[in-house]
Amino acid sequence: MAWKTLYLVIIFIISVTIASAAPENYKTTYTINLKENSSAIWNVEYRTLLTTNEDFNSFDNYSQQLKSVYLPEFKELMQRSASEASAATSRSMVARDFAGDTIIQSTPTGKYGIVHYSFTWTNFSKSDLSLNVGDVFVGGLYLNKDSTLIIQYPPGFTIEEVTPSPDQNREEMIWYGLRSFDAGEPRIILTKPTFPWMSTFIVILIIAAGTIIISFVIKRRKEDFNDSEVQQNNDIQQNIEITHIEMMDVEERILKLLKDGGGALYQSEIGRQLSLPKSTVSAALNELHASKQIQKIKKGRENLIRLISPG
Repeated sequence: MAWKTLYLVIIFIISVTIASAAPENYKTTYTINLKENSSAIWNVEYRTLLTTNEDFNSFDNYSQQLKSVYLPEFKELMQRSASEASAATSRSMVARDFAGDTIIQSTPTGKYGIVHYSFTWTNFSKSDLSLNVGDVFVGGLYLNKDSTLIIQYPPGFTIEEVTPSPDQNREEMIWYGLRSFDAGEPRIILTKPTFPWMSTFIVILIIAAGTIIISFVIKRRKEDFNDSEVQQNNDIQQNIEITHIEMMDVEERILKLLKDGGGALYQSEIGRQLSLPKSTVSAALNELHASKQIQKIKKGRENLIRLISPG
């Protein structure tokens, strides 16, 4: 296996096809995790079946030189790619935070040697009210038949446009090789619904106003209830006191009060001035009305009591 050329097995140096440099029998997965701040985290994984001693020895030699040789070469390659994309798009970009490791994975179908590289590419997407992906792929991309490209996008974003259409599109977009992308592809536009601040503010304002009104109504009703309860208690107390006063005496006091008041007073005023409960005043007035000594004249919610013969 040509492990020494593995560091060249990436999609492209943005504009240069490198499929011819790939060793045979490799399955390659490129995962680009887009971030809301326009950066992207790249993960590149190469997987090959290890069957012979030569395969295992070659993979072991590659693993021992990963940190000292192949990771620095991969880093140089991708930093050059970011620099070329930055120049082409007039957008400052940096490839940084490189890491690499190797493992041997045992599966029911055999043992596989896996090489994994990762790094962060800043300003990978154009960002305004949306995320626009694709202009960094100046010369397009090429996937050989054993390669897969996966592009993941941030939570809350939706795909508004994608060219060409992915082979799978669920929570991530997936393209399988053999495939050739045109310049600037894959092209992706992601949008995130804006929060309706004004509508929310209006709703909050309405709820707050409603709460104030409801609190005011409840307070008024409570006050009215308390006032009513106090009045009832007063009436009960006064009823106890009035049991010693003859109704005839009450009628005479009402007639005298009407004469002193010019011949007419409101019923509520009579009760207030005589300090008598409403029920007592009402009963006495009914007697006086029955004997044709007074008139009851309705005035809105009040009764105006008038002497029929003031003299």
